[in-house]
Amino acid sequence: MPHPRHGSAVVTVTDGSGSPLPHTDVVVEQVRHAFAFGNIGFDLIGHANGEDDQARLAEDWLALFDTATLPFYWGRFEPQQGHPDTARLRAAARWFADRGVRVKGHPLVWHTVKASWLDALPLDDAERILRARVAREAADFAGLVDTWDAINEVAIMPEFDNEPDGVPNAVSRLAARMGRTEIVRLAFETARAANPAATLLINDFDLSARYERVIEDALAAGIRIDAIGLQTHMHQGFRGEEQLREVADRFSRFGLPLHFTESSLVSGDIMPSHIEDLNDYVVDTWPSTPEGEARQADEIERLYRTLTDHPAVEAITYWGITDVGAWLGAPIGLLRHDGSRKPAYDRLHSLIRGEWWQAPTVVRTDADGRVRIEGWKGDYRLTAGDLVLDVVVS
Repeated sequence: MPHPRHGSAVVTVTDGSGSPLPHTDVVVEQVRHAFAFGNIGFDLIGHANGEDDQARLAEDWLALFDTATLPFYWGRFEPQQGHPDTARLRAAARWFADRGVRVKGHPLVWHTVKASWLDALPLDDAERILRARVAREAADFAGLVDTWDAINEVAIMPEFDNEPDGVPNAVSRLAARMGRTEIVRLAFETARAANPAATLLINDFDLSARYERVIEDALAAGIRIDAIGLQTHMHQGFRGEEQLREVADRFSRFGLPLHFTESSLVSGDIMPSHIEDLNDYVVDTWPSTPEGEARQADEIERLYRTLTDHPAVEAITYWGITDVGAWLGAPIGLLRHDGSRKPAYDRLHSLIRGEWWQAPTVVRTDADGRVRIEGWKGDYRLTAGDLVLDVVVS
């Protein structure tokens, strides 16, 4: 059976007048995968805005990944009502786009990392402002950010009450009043109206039947979902090939592309399995160790080989390039605190930009000026003298 990522294209190379160029040497090189190999771009927002110098980090990021997720957590993006951080995020999105990187926004609707000022408002006002927030971001970033986690963790959203005062936040209260299906509709239909070209995801850490039911109900209600997001943080240990395939098989029944949106593997001690909410695990330090780094490298190769082998999976986003500022302080990055590369970085690079990548190669056209390109699906460039031809292999 052919590999789901492999494709081919036959191209006729012509001169400026349109005449085929027979028996001509052509340099073929890959420019970008069709499959989205992503990472968060949070650490490079300041660099993109000239606020700090992260040139080394940027070099390591760009040498490996082609899809960046930028943070649109409402409480941080708009901590004061009416003053969103649009300019800085647009500059960051432009910085990535100018370097050929696809950009995704995360998330438009979520009940956590909230805009606290929203909680005091009547629910009707909160709904109106939430709709306006979704429309504003989708429109303001159209053409730069055209993929969004439209709604995040809706399975738990209506019942989420993990607040300091014990009172659910406005988004959770709104979800409880509207129901899961209708708040999913709010997110998707509002964003799509503002940017009809957007690819919109539903995203969740809950990979149980409850999340499946959320998706079933939304689709039955006529809500168009473009892709399904599946979070797989693995602070408590690698899930294994069998479980990853089971999850992908189960969610592939919807006939929608699957994006593994938040994947992580620790390079230090594993979090105890009895911890139910990962946020409850608090330690003073969580160091990366040589043994953990060797394990992380092996596991990241197993993770990526398993998911890229599955025909329904179209994207993997690893949740962190560096241990600096990593979620929960966990050593999940591919770079250490000092910026040096862990074995996992090199192992992943050997796959994405090695085994699965077409380095510049000289091929010769046939008598009719044709050349056949075979490799991982994606964007390729053909060069013959002054002639440059961009080709999509699918």
